[in-house]
Amino acid sequence: MKYINKMFSAGLACCLFSATLTACSDKDVVGDPAKDWAGTTTLFETADEKGFSTYYTPAIGRVGDPMPFYDQKDGNFKVLYLQEYVNNFSHRFHPFWAVETTDGCNYQSLGEIIPYGDNDYQQDAALGTGCCYYSEQDGTYYIYYTGHNGNCKNREVVMRATSKDFQTWTKDPLWALNGPDYGYSGNDFRDPQIFKGDDGLYHMVISTYPKNGGDPRFAEFTSSDLKSWTDAGSFKMIWDRMLECPDIFKMGDYWYLVYSESVKTSWSRKVKYMMARSWDELKNCFNDGPKWPADGREGVLDSRAFYAGKTASNGIDRYIWGWCPFRSGGNIDEMNVNVGGGDGNEPNWSGALVCHKLVQHADGTLTCGAVPAMAAKYNQQQNVSVMASNGYTGGTLQGDNAYVLYSRLGRCNHISLTVTTSGNWDKFGISLVRGSDARKYYTMVFNPENENWRKINFEQEGPEGRGFIDGIDSYGFDRPADNVYKIDIYTDNSVLVMYVNDNVCYTQRIYGIQKNCWSLNNYGGSVTVSDVKISQQ
Repeated sequence: MKYINKMFSAGLACCLFSATLTACSDKDVVGDPAKDWAGTTTLFETADEKGFSTYYTPAIGRVGDPMPFYDQKDGNFKVLYLQEYVNNFSHRFHPFWAVETTDGCNYQSLGEIIPYGDNDYQQDAALGTGCCYYSEQDGTYYIYYTGHNGNCKNREVVMRATSKDFQTWTKDPLWALNGPDYGYSGNDFRDPQIFKGDDGLYHMVISTYPKNGGDPRFAEFTSSDLKSWTDAGSFKMIWDRMLECPDIFKMGDYWYLVYSESVKTSWSRKVKYMMARSWDELKNCFNDGPKWPADGREGVLDSRAFYAGKTASNGIDRYIWGWCPFRSGGNIDEMNVNVGGGDGNEPNWSGALVCHKLVQHADGTLTCGAVPAMAAKYNQQQNVSVMASNGYTGGTLQGDNAYVLYSRLGRCNHISLTVTTSGNWDKFGISLVRGSDARKYYTMVFNPENENWRKINFEQEGPEGRGFIDGIDSYGFDRPADNVYKIDIYTDNSVLVMYVNDNVCYTQRIYGIQKNCWSLNNYGGSVTVSDVKISQQ
Protein backbone atom coordinates (compact mmCIF):
# COMPACT_ATOMS: atom_id res chain seq x y z
CA MET A 1 0.00 0.00 0.00
CA LYS A 2 1.26 3.45 -0.84
CA TYR A 3 1.16 5.83 2.12
CA ILE A 4 0.82 9.59 1.99
CA ASN A 5 3.40 11.51 3.98
CA LYS A 6 1.56 13.33 6.76
CA MET A 7 3.28 16.70 6.33
CA PHE A 8 2.91 16.54 2.56
CA SER A 9 -0.78 15.68 2.74
CA ALA A 10 -1.50 18.43 5.24
CA GLY A 11 0.37 20.99 3.15
CA LEU A 12 -1.35 19.90 -0.02
CA ALA A 13 -4.70 20.09 1.73
CA CYS A 14 -3.99 23.71 2.67
CA CYS A 15 -2.99 24.50 -0.90
CA LEU A 16 -6.18 22.98 -2.23
CA PHE A 17 -8.46 24.40 0.45
CA SER A 18 -9.72 27.14 -1.79
CA ALA A 19 -10.92 24.48 -4.22
CA THR A 20 -12.89 22.85 -1.44
CA LEU A 21 -15.21 25.82 -1.07
CA THR A 22 -15.64 26.66 -4.74
CA ALA A 23 -19.10 27.42 -5.99
CA CYS A 24 -20.83 25.04 -8.32
CA SER A 25 -20.04 25.35 -12.01
CA ASP A 26 -20.52 23.48 -15.27
CA LYS A 27 -16.88 23.05 -16.26
CA ASP A 28 -16.34 19.32 -15.63
CA VAL A 29 -19.18 17.88 -17.65
CA VAL A 30 -18.11 15.06 -19.96
CA GLY A 31 -19.57 15.29 -23.45
CA ASP A 32 -20.05 17.72 -26.30
CA PRO A 33 -19.54 21.28 -25.00
CA ALA A 34 -21.86 22.53 -27.74
CA LYS A 35 -24.70 20.31 -26.53
CA ASP A 36 -28.12 21.96 -26.50
CA TRP A 37 -28.73 21.59 -22.78
CA ALA A 38 -32.16 23.14 -22.69
CA GLY A 39 -33.50 21.11 -25.59
CA THR A 40 -32.19 17.59 -24.90
CA THR A 41 -33.05 14.80 -22.49
CA THR A 42 -30.31 12.25 -23.16
CA LEU A 43 -28.12 11.09 -20.29
CA PHE A 44 -24.95 13.03 -19.53
CA GLU A 45 -21.83 11.47 -18.04
CA THR A 46 -20.97 13.82 -15.21
CA ALA A 47 -18.68 13.62 -12.20
CA ASP A 48 -18.44 15.39 -8.84
CA GLU A 49 -16.30 18.47 -8.57
CA LYS A 50 -13.44 18.36 -6.10
CA GLY A 51 -15.03 21.13 -4.06
CA PHE A 52 -18.40 20.70 -2.40
CA SER A 53 -20.20 23.96 -1.86
CA THR A 54 -22.70 23.07 0.88
CA TYR A 55 -22.06 19.54 2.18
CA TYR A 56 -18.44 20.07 3.14
CA THR A 57 -15.79 17.63 1.96
CA PRO A 58 -12.08 18.42 2.40
CA ALA A 59 -9.94 18.87 -0.71
CA ILE A 60 -8.06 15.71 0.22
CA GLY A 61 -9.76 12.84 2.00
CA ARG A 62 -13.17 12.79 3.65
CA VAL A 63 -15.08 13.70 6.81
CA GLY A 64 -15.40 11.11 9.56
CA ASP A 65 -17.37 11.37 12.83
CA PRO A 66 -18.19 15.08 13.43
CA MET A 67 -17.87 16.59 16.90
CA PRO A 68 -19.69 19.96 16.89
CA PHE A 69 -19.94 22.53 19.66
CA TYR A 70 -20.95 26.17 19.88
CA ASP A 71 -18.00 28.43 20.66
CA GLN A 72 -19.46 31.21 22.77
CA LYS A 73 -16.19 33.17 22.62
CA ASP A 74 -16.20 33.38 18.81
CA GLY A 75 -19.96 33.26 18.38
CA ASN A 76 -19.92 30.40 15.87
CA PHE A 77 -20.11 26.64 15.58
CA LYS A 78 -16.92 24.67 15.36
CA VAL A 79 -17.17 21.16 13.98
CA LEU A 80 -14.23 18.90 14.66
CA TYR A 81 -14.07 15.69 12.67
CA LEU A 82 -11.91 12.64 12.06
CA GLN A 83 -9.90 13.37 8.92
CA GLU A 84 -9.90 10.29 6.71
CA TYR A 85 -7.24 9.93 4.02
CA VAL A 86 -7.50 7.57 1.07
CA ASN A 87 -4.23 5.94 2.16
CA ASN A 88 -3.86 5.97 5.94
CA PHE A 89 -0.83 4.66 7.77
CA SER A 90 -1.38 1.17 9.16
CA HIS A 91 -1.61 2.33 12.80
CA ARG A 92 -1.58 6.14 12.69
CA PHE A 93 -4.70 7.81 11.33
CA HIS A 94 -7.68 10.09 11.91
CA PRO A 95 -6.21 13.36 13.22
CA PHE A 96 -8.79 15.90 14.35
CA TRP A 97 -9.47 18.56 11.76
CA ALA A 98 -12.12 21.28 12.10
CA VAL A 99 -14.33 23.70 10.22
CA GLU A 100 -16.30 26.65 11.54
CA THR A 101 -19.70 27.94 10.49
CA THR A 102 -22.37 30.34 11.64
CA ASP A 103 -25.24 28.82 9.69
CA GLY A 104 -24.63 25.11 8.99
CA CYS A 105 -24.20 25.45 5.23
CA ASN A 106 -21.14 27.70 4.70
CA TYR A 107 -17.83 26.51 6.13
CA GLN A 108 -14.29 27.73 6.68
CA SER A 109 -11.58 25.15 7.25
CA LEU A 110 -9.43 25.47 10.39
CA GLY A 111 -7.07 22.70 9.31
CA GLU A 112 -5.58 20.17 11.69
CA ILE A 113 -6.39 20.66 15.38
CA ILE A 114 -5.10 17.51 17.11
CA PRO A 115 -2.48 15.37 15.33
CA TYR A 116 -2.24 11.65 15.81
CA GLY A 117 0.71 10.25 17.77
CA ASP A 118 4.28 10.38 16.48
CA ASN A 119 4.82 6.64 16.30
CA ASP A 120 2.95 3.34 16.02
CA TYR A 121 3.22 2.64 19.76
CA GLN A 122 1.79 5.78 21.32
CA GLN A 123 -1.66 5.36 22.83
CA ASP A 124 -3.16 7.96 20.46
CA ALA A 125 -1.37 6.72 17.35
CA ALA A 126 -4.92 6.74 16.00
CA LEU A 127 -7.58 9.14 17.23
CA GLY A 128 -11.21 8.25 17.80
CA THR A 129 -14.37 10.27 18.37
CA GLY A 130 -14.65 12.66 21.31
CA CYS A 131 -15.99 16.10 22.13
CA CYS A 132 -14.98 19.69 22.85
CA TYR A 133 -16.18 21.80 25.76
CA TYR A 134 -15.28 25.37 26.79
CA SER A 135 -14.93 26.15 30.49
CA GLU A 136 -15.80 29.71 31.49
CA GLN A 137 -14.40 28.85 34.91
CA ASP A 138 -10.80 28.75 33.72
CA GLY A 139 -11.07 30.06 30.15
CA THR A 140 -9.90 26.76 28.67
CA TYR A 141 -11.08 24.60 25.79
CA TYR A 142 -11.05 20.89 26.61
CA ILE A 143 -11.07 18.15 23.99
CA TYR A 144 -11.68 14.65 25.32
CA TYR A 145 -11.03 11.99 22.72
CA THR A 146 -10.39 8.31 22.14
CA GLY A 147 -6.77 7.15 21.96
CA HIS A 148 -6.84 4.01 19.83
CA ASN A 149 -3.91 1.64 19.38
CA GLY A 150 -3.98 -2.15 19.19
CA ASN A 151 -0.26 -2.23 20.08
CA CYS A 152 -0.95 -0.90 23.59
CA LYS A 153 -2.12 -2.66 26.74
CA ASN A 154 -5.55 -1.10 26.33
CA ARG A 155 -6.65 -0.70 22.75
CA GLU A 156 -8.84 2.29 23.63
CA VAL A 157 -8.60 4.86 26.42
CA VAL A 158 -10.05 8.34 26.90
CA MET A 159 -7.44 11.13 26.61
CA ARG A 160 -7.52 14.93 26.58
CA ALA A 161 -5.93 18.06 25.15
CA THR A 162 -6.39 21.71 26.14
CA SER A 163 -6.11 25.15 24.56
CA LYS A 164 -6.66 28.77 25.52
CA ASP A 165 -7.32 30.01 21.99
CA PHE A 166 -8.53 26.96 20.00
CA GLN A 167 -5.42 27.30 17.86
CA THR A 168 -2.55 25.90 19.92
CA TRP A 169 -3.38 22.61 21.63
CA THR A 170 -1.43 20.73 24.29
CA LYS A 171 -1.96 17.03 24.88
CA ASP A 172 -1.96 15.87 28.50
CA PRO A 173 0.24 12.74 28.50
CA LEU A 174 -0.13 12.22 32.27
CA TRP A 175 -3.91 11.89 32.24
CA ALA A 176 -6.16 9.14 30.88
CA LEU A 177 -9.31 7.23 31.75
CA ASN A 178 -8.63 3.51 31.43
CA GLY A 179 -11.70 1.30 31.22
CA PRO A 180 -10.30 -1.69 33.17
CA ASP A 181 -9.68 0.56 36.19
CA TYR A 182 -13.46 0.90 36.52
CA GLY A 183 -14.59 -2.57 35.44
CA TYR A 184 -14.93 -1.80 31.73
CA SER A 185 -13.32 -3.15 28.58
CA GLY A 186 -9.85 -2.09 27.51
CA ASN A 187 -10.70 -2.84 23.88
CA ASP A 188 -13.87 -0.77 23.55
CA PHE A 189 -13.85 2.38 25.69
CA ARG A 190 -14.58 5.27 23.41
CA ASP A 191 -16.59 8.23 22.12
CA PRO A 192 -16.61 10.39 25.29
CA GLN A 193 -19.31 13.07 25.34
CA ILE A 194 -19.68 15.83 27.96
CA PHE A 195 -22.77 17.75 29.04
CA LYS A 196 -23.72 19.81 32.07
CA GLY A 197 -26.54 18.36 34.17
CA ASP A 198 -29.26 19.97 36.24
CA ASP A 199 -27.13 19.04 39.28
CA GLY A 200 -24.47 21.57 38.20
CA LEU A 201 -21.93 18.85 37.46
CA TYR A 202 -20.31 17.95 34.18
CA HIS A 203 -21.20 14.44 33.04
CA MET A 204 -19.14 12.33 30.66
CA VAL A 205 -20.75 9.37 28.89
CA ILE A 206 -18.57 6.72 27.21
CA SER A 207 -19.50 3.75 24.98
CA THR A 208 -18.01 0.51 26.30
CA TYR A 209 -18.48 -3.12 27.40
CA PRO A 210 -18.12 -4.73 30.83
CA LYS A 211 -14.56 -5.88 31.51
CA ASN A 212 -15.57 -9.53 31.83
CA GLY A 213 -17.93 -9.58 28.87
CA GLY A 214 -21.64 -9.08 28.41
CA ASP A 215 -23.86 -6.61 26.62
CA PRO A 216 -22.50 -3.10 25.92
CA ARG A 217 -23.13 -0.26 28.35
CA PHE A 218 -22.74 3.48 28.72
CA ALA A 219 -20.20 4.39 31.39
CA GLU A 220 -20.80 7.65 33.26
CA PHE A 221 -18.33 9.93 35.04
CA THR A 222 -18.89 13.30 36.74
CA SER A 223 -16.73 16.35 37.41
CA SER A 224 -17.06 19.79 38.93
CA ASP A 225 -14.19 21.35 36.98
CA LEU A 226 -13.74 19.38 33.70
CA LYS A 227 -10.39 18.10 35.06
CA SER A 228 -10.94 15.44 37.73
CA TRP A 229 -13.52 12.75 36.99
CA THR A 230 -15.37 10.39 39.33
CA ASP A 231 -16.96 7.07 38.41
CA ALA A 232 -20.77 7.42 38.47
CA GLY A 233 -21.72 3.89 37.38
CA SER A 234 -23.21 2.81 34.07
CA PHE A 235 -26.49 2.14 32.30
CA LYS A 236 -27.59 -0.25 29.60
CA MET A 237 -27.56 0.17 25.87
CA ILE A 238 -30.16 -1.72 23.81
CA TRP A 239 -29.82 -5.48 24.16
CA ASP A 240 -26.57 -6.49 22.41
CA ARG A 241 -26.42 -3.40 20.16
CA MET A 242 -23.36 -1.16 20.42
CA LEU A 243 -24.48 2.48 20.46
CA GLU A 244 -21.79 4.85 19.21
CA CYS A 245 -21.20 8.60 19.33
CA PRO A 246 -23.60 9.43 22.20
CA ASP A 247 -24.78 13.05 22.44
CA ILE A 248 -26.79 14.31 25.42
CA PHE A 249 -28.58 17.65 25.69
CA LYS A 250 -31.60 19.38 27.15
CA MET A 251 -34.03 21.14 24.80
CA GLY A 252 -36.99 22.88 26.37
CA ASP A 253 -38.53 20.57 28.97
CA TYR A 254 -36.94 17.38 27.65
CA TRP A 255 -33.62 15.58 27.87
CA TYR A 256 -32.34 13.71 24.82
CA LEU A 257 -29.70 11.11 24.08
CA VAL A 258 -28.83 10.87 20.38
CA TYR A 259 -26.80 7.83 19.33
CA SER A 260 -25.68 5.94 16.24
CA GLU A 261 -26.61 2.30 16.31
CA SER A 262 -23.86 0.03 15.01
CA VAL A 263 -25.30 -3.43 14.47
CA LYS A 264 -25.05 -6.32 12.08
CA THR A 265 -28.41 -5.68 10.42
CA SER A 266 -28.50 -2.93 7.82
CA TRP A 267 -32.01 -1.74 8.64
CA SER A 268 -30.99 -0.54 12.11
CA ARG A 269 -27.61 1.11 11.50
CA LYS A 270 -28.97 4.63 11.82
CA VAL A 271 -28.93 7.74 14.00
CA LYS A 272 -31.63 7.54 16.68
CA TYR A 273 -32.64 9.18 19.94
CA MET A 274 -34.33 8.67 23.29
CA MET A 275 -36.18 11.37 25.23
CA ALA A 276 -37.37 11.92 28.83
CA ARG A 277 -38.17 14.62 31.37
CA SER A 278 -34.93 14.21 33.35
CA TRP A 279 -31.46 12.70 33.02
CA ASP A 280 -32.29 9.85 35.39
CA GLU A 281 -35.50 9.12 33.53
CA LEU A 282 -33.58 9.23 30.26
CA LYS A 283 -31.15 6.58 31.49
CA ASN A 284 -34.11 4.44 32.50
CA CYS A 285 -35.35 4.53 28.92
CA PHE A 286 -32.43 2.17 28.35
CA ASN A 287 -32.36 0.35 31.70
CA ASP A 288 -36.10 -0.37 31.71
CA GLY A 289 -36.57 -0.32 27.99
CA PRO A 290 -35.93 0.26 25.33
CA LYS A 291 -38.48 3.04 25.58
CA TRP A 292 -38.23 4.74 22.21
CA PRO A 293 -40.23 7.90 21.52
CA ALA A 294 -43.79 7.06 20.62
CA ASP A 295 -43.32 7.72 16.90
CA GLY A 296 -43.34 4.12 15.72
CA ARG A 297 -39.86 4.25 14.25
CA GLU A 298 -37.38 3.57 17.11
CA GLY A 299 -36.50 7.26 17.26
CA VAL A 300 -34.82 7.19 13.84
CA LEU A 301 -33.84 10.65 12.55
CA ASP A 302 -32.62 9.94 9.01
CA SER A 303 -31.74 7.25 6.48
CA ARG A 304 -28.74 4.96 6.67
CA ALA A 305 -26.76 7.47 4.59
CA PHE A 306 -26.46 9.80 7.61
CA TYR A 307 -24.25 8.50 10.41
CA ALA A 308 -22.41 9.53 13.60
CA GLY A 309 -24.81 12.44 14.17
CA LYS A 310 -24.05 14.81 17.05
CA THR A 311 -25.59 18.16 17.92
CA ALA A 312 -24.77 21.69 19.05
CA SER A 313 -26.91 24.73 19.88
CA ASN A 314 -26.34 28.50 19.74
CA GLY A 315 -29.06 28.97 22.35
CA ILE A 316 -31.73 29.49 19.69
CA ASP A 317 -31.46 26.63 17.22
CA ARG A 318 -29.97 23.18 17.60
CA TYR A 319 -28.32 21.53 14.63
CA ILE A 320 -27.14 17.99 14.05
CA TRP A 321 -24.10 17.08 11.94
CA GLY A 322 -23.29 13.65 10.51
CA TRP A 323 -21.50 12.23 7.50
CA CYS A 324 -22.96 10.93 4.25
CA PRO A 325 -20.85 7.99 3.01
CA PHE A 326 -19.06 8.01 -0.31
CA ARG A 327 -19.41 5.13 -2.72
CA SER A 328 -16.56 3.57 -4.63
CA GLY A 329 -16.41 4.91 -8.18
CA GLY A 330 -18.48 7.98 -8.76
CA ASN A 331 -19.25 8.36 -12.48
CA ILE A 332 -22.50 7.33 -14.10
CA ASP A 333 -20.63 5.04 -16.51
CA GLU A 334 -20.13 2.91 -13.38
CA MET A 335 -23.81 2.96 -12.55
CA ASN A 336 -23.71 0.18 -10.00
CA VAL A 337 -21.86 2.46 -7.59
CA ASN A 338 -25.26 3.96 -6.81
CA VAL A 339 -26.46 0.66 -5.39
CA GLY A 340 -23.26 -0.48 -3.69
CA GLY A 341 -22.82 0.16 0.01
CA GLY A 342 -26.54 0.00 0.47
CA ASP A 343 -27.58 -3.33 -1.00
CA GLY A 344 -26.97 -5.41 2.11
CA ASN A 345 -23.32 -4.42 2.51
CA GLU A 346 -21.89 -1.96 5.00
CA PRO A 347 -21.60 1.56 3.57
CA ASN A 348 -18.13 2.98 3.12
CA TRP A 349 -16.84 4.83 6.17
CA SER A 350 -16.66 8.65 5.96
CA GLY A 351 -17.80 11.09 3.32
CA ALA A 352 -19.40 14.55 3.25
CA LEU A 353 -20.52 16.67 6.21
CA VAL A 354 -24.31 17.03 6.33
CA CYS A 355 -26.19 19.34 8.70
CA HIS A 356 -29.88 19.41 9.65
CA LYS A 357 -31.87 21.61 11.99
CA LEU A 358 -33.52 19.68 14.80
CA VAL A 359 -37.27 20.30 14.89
CA GLN A 360 -38.90 19.78 18.30
CA HIS A 361 -42.62 19.06 18.18
CA ALA A 362 -45.21 19.83 20.85
CA ASP A 363 -44.96 16.33 22.33
CA GLY A 364 -41.16 16.59 22.57
CA THR A 365 -40.43 14.29 19.63
CA LEU A 366 -37.71 15.30 17.17
CA THR A 367 -37.41 15.34 13.42
CA CYS A 368 -34.83 16.91 11.09
CA GLY A 369 -35.54 19.92 8.89
CA ALA A 370 -33.56 22.08 6.52
CA VAL A 371 -31.04 24.51 7.94
CA PRO A 372 -32.69 27.96 7.50
CA ALA A 373 -29.71 29.38 5.60
CA MET A 374 -30.09 26.75 2.85
CA ALA A 375 -33.01 28.51 1.14
CA ALA A 376 -31.11 31.80 1.16
CA LYS A 377 -28.02 30.16 -0.33
CA TYR A 378 -29.93 28.44 -3.14
CA ASN A 379 -31.50 31.68 -4.36
CA GLN A 380 -31.05 31.71 -8.16
CA GLN A 381 -34.44 30.82 -9.59
CA GLN A 382 -34.32 28.59 -12.70
CA ASN A 383 -36.78 27.87 -15.48
CA VAL A 384 -38.47 24.48 -15.17
CA SER A 385 -39.65 22.83 -18.38
CA VAL A 386 -41.61 19.66 -18.99
CA MET A 387 -39.47 17.66 -21.44
CA ALA A 388 -41.58 14.51 -21.82
CA SER A 389 -44.49 12.80 -20.13
CA ASN A 390 -46.84 9.85 -20.09
CA GLY A 391 -50.28 9.96 -18.50
CA TYR A 392 -49.76 13.60 -17.49
CA THR A 393 -52.58 16.12 -17.98
CA GLY A 394 -53.12 19.45 -16.28
CA GLY A 395 -50.68 18.73 -13.48
CA THR A 396 -52.14 15.28 -12.72
CA LEU A 397 -50.45 11.93 -13.29
CA GLN A 398 -52.92 9.12 -13.90
CA GLY A 399 -52.31 5.35 -14.06
CA ASP A 400 -49.39 2.95 -13.82
CA ASN A 401 -46.02 4.18 -15.10
CA ALA A 402 -47.27 7.71 -15.59
CA TYR A 403 -44.46 10.25 -15.33
CA VAL A 404 -43.44 13.80 -16.11
CA LEU A 405 -39.80 14.43 -17.04
CA TYR A 406 -38.36 17.82 -16.11
CA SER A 407 -35.42 19.76 -17.53
CA ARG A 408 -31.83 19.31 -16.45
CA LEU A 409 -30.50 20.12 -13.00
CA GLY A 410 -27.31 21.98 -12.15
CA ARG A 411 -24.61 20.89 -9.75
CA CYS A 412 -26.25 22.42 -6.69
CA ASN A 413 -30.04 22.44 -6.67
CA HIS A 414 -33.01 23.18 -4.47
CA ILE A 415 -36.01 21.29 -5.85
CA SER A 416 -39.31 22.16 -4.24
CA LEU A 417 -42.71 20.76 -5.16
CA THR A 418 -46.03 19.77 -3.67
CA VAL A 419 -47.51 16.35 -4.38
CA THR A 420 -51.15 15.58 -3.54
CA THR A 421 -52.43 12.02 -3.77
CA SER A 422 -56.06 11.32 -4.65
CA GLY A 423 -56.39 8.47 -2.15
CA ASN A 424 -54.80 6.82 0.85
CA TRP A 425 -53.04 4.09 -1.14
CA ASP A 426 -51.54 6.09 -4.01
CA LYS A 427 -47.84 5.53 -4.61
CA PHE A 428 -45.42 7.97 -6.25
CA GLY A 429 -41.70 8.56 -6.62
CA ILE A 430 -39.07 11.11 -7.57
CA SER A 431 -36.37 9.92 -9.99
CA LEU A 432 -32.90 11.36 -10.55
CA VAL A 433 -30.16 10.65 -13.11
CA ARG A 434 -32.94 10.08 -15.62
CA GLY A 435 -32.70 10.64 -19.34
CA SER A 436 -34.81 9.57 -22.30
CA ASP A 437 -32.13 6.97 -23.14
CA ALA A 438 -31.36 5.88 -19.56
CA ARG A 439 -31.31 2.11 -19.06
CA LYS A 440 -31.47 2.64 -15.30
CA TYR A 441 -32.17 5.53 -13.01
CA TYR A 442 -32.68 6.11 -9.28
CA THR A 443 -35.97 6.71 -7.53
CA MET A 444 -37.05 7.67 -4.04
CA VAL A 445 -40.42 5.91 -3.81
CA PHE A 446 -43.10 7.01 -1.34
CA ASN A 447 -44.38 3.55 -0.63
CA PRO A 448 -47.67 2.82 1.22
CA GLU A 449 -46.80 0.16 3.80
CA ASN A 450 -50.47 0.22 4.74
CA GLU A 451 -53.28 2.74 4.40
CA ASN A 452 -51.85 5.13 6.98
CA TRP A 453 -48.13 4.32 7.03
CA ARG A 454 -45.50 5.37 4.49
CA LYS A 455 -41.82 4.61 3.92
CA ILE A 456 -39.37 5.98 1.37
CA ASN A 457 -37.71 3.17 -0.57
CA PHE A 458 -34.72 3.51 -2.86
CA GLU A 459 -35.09 1.77 -6.20
CA GLN A 460 -33.02 1.38 -9.34
CA GLU A 461 -35.64 1.60 -12.09
CA GLY A 462 -35.52 1.28 -15.87
CA PRO A 463 -35.08 -1.65 -18.29
CA GLU A 464 -31.84 -2.70 -16.59
CA GLY A 465 -32.78 -1.63 -13.07
CA ARG A 466 -32.52 -3.92 -10.06
CA GLY A 467 -35.64 -2.61 -8.37
CA PHE A 468 -35.66 -2.23 -4.57
CA ILE A 469 -32.23 -1.60 -3.03
CA ASP A 470 -31.91 -3.04 0.46
CA GLY A 471 -30.44 -1.07 3.34
CA ILE A 472 -30.95 2.48 2.12
CA ASP A 473 -34.69 2.87 2.61
CA SER A 474 -35.99 5.34 5.18
CA TYR A 475 -38.21 4.77 8.22
CA GLY A 476 -41.97 4.57 8.59
CA PHE A 477 -44.00 7.73 8.98
CA ASP A 478 -47.67 8.69 9.13
CA ARG A 479 -49.48 9.43 5.90
CA PRO A 480 -50.36 13.14 5.87
CA ALA A 481 -53.99 13.46 6.90
CA ASP A 482 -54.70 15.68 3.87
CA ASN A 483 -52.52 13.55 1.52
CA VAL A 484 -50.37 16.60 0.77
CA TYR A 485 -46.58 16.17 0.64
CA LYS A 486 -44.56 19.38 0.64
CA ILE A 487 -41.12 18.28 -0.53
CA ASP A 488 -37.78 20.10 -0.52
CA ILE A 489 -34.68 18.46 -1.98
CA TYR A 490 -31.20 19.97 -1.70
CA THR A 491 -28.33 18.59 -3.75
CA ASP A 492 -24.63 19.38 -3.82
CA ASN A 493 -22.88 17.27 -6.45
CA SER A 494 -23.78 13.67 -5.47
CA VAL A 495 -25.04 14.41 -1.94
CA LEU A 496 -28.79 14.77 -1.60
CA VAL A 497 -31.10 15.55 1.32
CA MET A 498 -34.90 15.45 1.05
CA TYR A 499 -37.30 16.93 3.62
CA VAL A 500 -41.03 16.20 3.69
CA ASN A 501 -43.55 18.20 5.74
CA ASP A 502 -41.00 18.85 8.53
CA ASN A 503 -41.61 15.22 9.47
CA VAL A 504 -39.32 13.15 7.27
CA CYS A 505 -35.64 13.52 6.43
CA TYR A 506 -33.90 11.35 3.86
CA THR A 507 -30.16 11.69 3.06
CA GLN A 508 -28.67 9.84 0.11
CA ARG A 509 -25.59 9.66 -2.13
CA ILE A 510 -26.48 9.43 -5.83
CA TYR A 511 -23.79 9.98 -8.45
CA GLY A 512 -24.76 11.65 -11.71
CA ILE A 513 -27.54 13.96 -10.45
CA GLN A 514 -25.98 17.09 -11.85
CA LYS A 515 -26.74 18.09 -15.44
CA ASN A 516 -29.31 15.29 -15.90
CA CYS A 517 -33.10 15.32 -15.99
CA TRP A 518 -35.39 14.26 -13.16
CA SER A 519 -38.98 13.12 -12.99
CA LEU A 520 -42.06 12.63 -10.86
CA ASN A 521 -43.67 9.19 -11.29
CA ASN A 522 -47.01 7.64 -10.44
CA TYR A 523 -47.61 3.93 -9.79
CA GLY A 524 -51.37 3.48 -9.96
CA GLY A 525 -54.17 5.79 -8.85
CA SER A 526 -53.41 9.45 -9.47
CA VAL A 527 -51.30 12.23 -8.01
CA THR A 528 -51.23 15.97 -8.66
CA VAL A 529 -48.02 18.00 -8.71
CA SER A 530 -47.90 21.75 -8.13
CA ASP A 531 -45.52 24.58 -7.23
CA VAL A 532 -42.54 22.94 -8.95
CA LYS A 533 -39.52 25.19 -8.50
CA ILE A 534 -35.77 24.87 -9.02
CA SER A 535 -33.24 27.27 -7.54
CA GLN A 536 -29.47 27.11 -7.58
CA GLN A 537 -26.55 28.96 -6.07
